[in-house]
Amino acid sequence: MTAATIRRARCLLLALAVLLLTLTPNAPSVAADARGAEVVAVTQVADRQVDLSVRSSALGGRTVHVRLLTPDGWNPGDHRRHWPTLWLLHGCCGDYTSWTSRTDVARIDSLRDVLVVMPEAGWNGWYSDWWNNGNGGDPAWETFHTKELRRLLESGWGAGPRRVVAGLSMGGQGALMYAARHPGMFKAAAAYSGSVHPLLNDESVDRIMGFFAGQGDDPRRVWGDPVAQRDVWAAHDPYYLAKRLKPIPVYLSCGDGTAGPLDPPGAANALEADFNRQNHALAGALEKAGARHVTTNFYGPGTHSWPYWQRELHASLPMLLGALRVTN
Repeated sequence: MTAATIRRARCLLLALAVLLLTLTPNAPSVAADARGAEVVAVTQVADRQVDLSVRSSALGGRTVHVRLLTPDGWNPGDHRRHWPTLWLLHGCCGDYTSWTSRTDVARIDSLRDVLVVMPEAGWNGWYSDWWNNGNGGDPAWETFHTKELRRLLESGWGAGPRRVVAGLSMGGQGALMYAARHPGMFKAAAAYSGSVHPLLNDESVDRIMGFFAGQGDDPRRVWGDPVAQRDVWAAHDPYYLAKRLKPIPVYLSCGDGTAGPLDPPGAANALEADFNRQNHALAGALEKAGARHVTTNFYGPGTHSWPYWQRELHASLPMLLGALRVTN
């Protein structure tokens, strides 16, 4: 039997297992989480790639998607086995398909023993429970991810208690923020070109407010006014959460916004230049806090683009997998 035939057979068996789960009355795919989320549909999209459609109370009852890159031998019906888990967060203007469509993550051999979770986080959701003029409510992305989705994955989809998290841009901020705001949830965190200190200066504040205003939103809905609600902003700014990141390994990488080896000639990017300054500030705050497990790759020339983020995912995987106790 050829390798291709074996892969096709595994894919068929996994598809059949997922189909049986959707048809079985007591399957996790139709079992609601006690705190307001349920999987309402399951779709096999590729070899080892399964999309869950999740209806979430934290998101006002809306249904959003989560892509799983599954390990070899994964069987969601086997409740005896739980897998180490890598949460991989997308950036602004992307979605839950970004990592599989723009990088080689599905072909990385060292991830064949890991469950990779790629959740939807909104076009510009910022991994936050939105302030909404002090009223909270929909969208509550942080609650959806750290409470509802985590419980669903661990109760019925093979996710184990050992987790690490990584993300790019908006997702880099989300990765560090989740690790800091939920102590013990993640064993390590990595941020690639992350928005890691939005309160650095007026330029940084104005830039993120511009993102908050995307799609016609009132930018103050997310964290409020940067002056009047500065405490809310600081609570979501990794720079001010540096002490909480001290216990875990942290990986930070960023370019300086000028054309690098993976860019066309003459490329320039003010966003990456801003995030570069923010990352240097966070690295200093982590050093001041006494963090001893920080790896930085401030690689100089390079823009805010996918070729760098794919490269940095590979570079950070030894740290992330080490925290998961996964040997390559």
